Amino acid sequence: MLANFKQQIIHTTEAKINTFVGGKGYPLLLLHGYPQNHYMWHKIAHRLAEDFTVIVTDLRGYGDSSKPQGKADHSNYSKRAIAQEQVEVMSQLGYDQFYLVGHDRGARVAHRLTLDYPQRVTKLAVLDIIPTYELYKTCDQEFASAYYHWFFLIQPYPFPETLIGNNPEYFLSHCLESWSRVKGAFSAEAKAEYLRCFSDKKTIHGSCEDYRASADIDLVHDEEDMDKKITCPLLALWGKQGIIGKKYDVIASWKKRAINVRGKGLDCGHFLPEEAPEATYENLQEFLTLHRT
Repeated sequence: MLANFKQQIIHTTEAKINTFVGGKGYPLLLLHGYPQNHYMWHKIAHRLAEDFTVIVTDLRGYGDSSKPQGKADHSNYSKRAIAQEQVEVMSQLGYDQFYLVGHDRGARVAHRLTLDYPQRVTKLAVLDIIPTYELYKTCDQEFASAYYHWFFLIQPYPFPETLIGNNPEYFLSHCLESWSRVKGAFSAEAKAEYLRCFSDKKTIHGSCEDYRASADIDLVHDEEDMDKKITCPLLALWGKQGIIGKKYDVIASWKKRAINVRGKGLDCGHFLPEEAPEATYENLQEFLTLHRT
């Protein structure tokens, strides 16, 4: 689905990770968000590949990567477990250090990965999030109304899986349409690819487990690391028309968790790489090439 990228399935300790590699230069790992997969980068990956070796993966539970049944404590969908296998992917590709960019759920994995493996990540960019811990601990009616799915998806198995599975196309379309602000942002090919994967009951379950972990074991890990700060340069981008951009001081939030923070809002909703691909590319390119490692 990504022109001039080579696809391979990489076997990690606990999962098989669908991986695409293209371009040349310093390695750059891109991690997708919900309810999508690797294809969400299709508008900018080829451009980034002109200057970097771009690695694009499907997270555990999504796309064509492994989708195991969740454990009782959701530990196999913790951001720590998912981050570890992304590090294993990069190691098997021969990369000890790399740049890291994550959107939405992928950005939450990227945050944990950078905390757990600070020596591996030389620059980090997070798209349309503030730290998970802060969101849960400052939750109010406005946030809960806009991010209702955070509280729906964490309900015990198989309640959300059953409801979503009854009409996955409707649920997927609702998410894409209600969280975006730019008409026509999603190509027919992209929507077909997202639906192909999201129609799989294992994907629905895996994505629910992702959220269940965030409301449980991930918060435990975050509390244990409240004194840790990200030391590499961090770029935060967000959609000015979305709830993150309207409700939160994104830069101030990340300055609590990182030493070197910069960023800006883009004129779009939640899905930056598809709603505002040019601005997303330009800001990432500038950040990643500035004082290049």
